[in-house]
Amino acid sequence: MTQVFVALGANLEDPKAQLDNALMALSSLAENQNLKVSPYYHSTPMGEVVQPDYINAVASFETKLTPLALLDALQHIENTQGRVRKERWGPRTLDLDLLLYGDAIIDEPRLKVPHYGMKERSFVLVPLAAIAPDLVLPCKTPLQSLISEKFLAELQLLGNDH
Repeated sequence: MTQVFVALGANLEDPKAQLDNALMALSSLAENQNLKVSPYYHSTPMGEVVQPDYINAVASFETKLTPLALLDALQHIENTQGRVRKERWGPRTLDLDLLLYGDAIIDEPRLKVPHYGMKERSFVLVPLAAIAPDLVLPCKTPLQSLISEKFLAELQLLGNDH
């Protein structure tokens, strides 16, 4: 089995409910129903597209799925919840990104792990640190060394009531 970390984000059609529903779907992928979830955070959108703020979280679980099978399962959950891919960094009902797949470094056309932008994204690093504070990335960088005061100030804690 492999420990994986998945980022969740939504800013359309009741984002909190979208994340709650995604977590139920992710729990079905988790071996032994062992799903660990960060608190939810509010974040401002990336890019130039005008859109509502996001709600973000990170989940962790163990899986027997291969990386591409897991990617397919994540995309199926997104599609089931109404994800439409219109524009880069545009609004979405649900975004599930595979951040880490154990210590693997994967560079395939459909999948890059660790996730290519995770080191620059407060809405990924802060929730990730909430559930794995001692995590060391596959590149041997301690997660805590990437989290600045600026990153902490960019997010608003929504709470643990999920």
